[in-house]
Amino acid sequence: MSGEVVRLKQGKAELKTVYSSDPAAFARKWELEGGDWLHLVDLDAAFTGEQRNLDSVRAITSAVKIPCELGGGIRDAAAIRRALDAGVARVILGTKAAESLDFVREMSARFGRERIAVGIDAKGGIVSVKGWTQETGQSALELAANATEAGAGTVIYTDIATDGMLAGPNFAETARVNEAVTARGGQVILSGGIGTADHVLTANAMPNLYGCIIGKALYDHAVSLEDVAARIKNQ
Repeated sequence: MSGEVVRLKQGKAELKTVYSSDPAAFARKWELEGGDWLHLVDLDAAFTGEQRNLDSVRAITSAVKIPCELGGGIRDAAAIRRALDAGVARVILGTKAAESLDFVREMSARFGRERIAVGIDAKGGIVSVKGWTQETGQSALELAANATEAGAGTVIYTDIATDGMLAGPNFAETARVNEAVTARGGQVILSGGIGTADHVLTANAMPNLYGCIIGKALYDHAVSLEDVAARIKNQ
């Protein structure tokens, strides 16, 4: 947000913690500690629909060798192209995917399903959009299944109530989404609530779960990537 590394609590802009004004330095840190991917969100774009942090994205993708994915305000083909041109390997469609499965289908066909992820952010199993400011009444489970059938290769499922709270993900709902998506040939990334290494190990033990996103727990030193990697190896 505004070129800074920040974390929000439950997606609320007023509950912002600023960690750094050098995103590329943090990107290198997470790569050196063992991150497989970097998950990037342009929060300004998520709230306004305007991509304002592409310079920071370019700096990050130039600084690391691991792949990066980007979400936040990506609502048309031009925004996807700008993100890919900034060096990311995968873009995350959120609001637009909830509004139009045809858009998911068209973009997956145009750019390749491996480059298209759908981010599903849910409160009580119901999809929220536009930076979590609007509830749609749409079932997150149905959207996950339908988006995968439309061509998205990846679904990132975030339980908003757990995000930034470090108290543990919504494993039960994630498992339901994962079952629906993998049955249709897609993959699921769990997001929201990871606060301990044990949470990561629990996610790692879930059948067919592709990955999980660790955010605030890394910045607050509650989780060490090196420790997690070692424990997974011995699991």
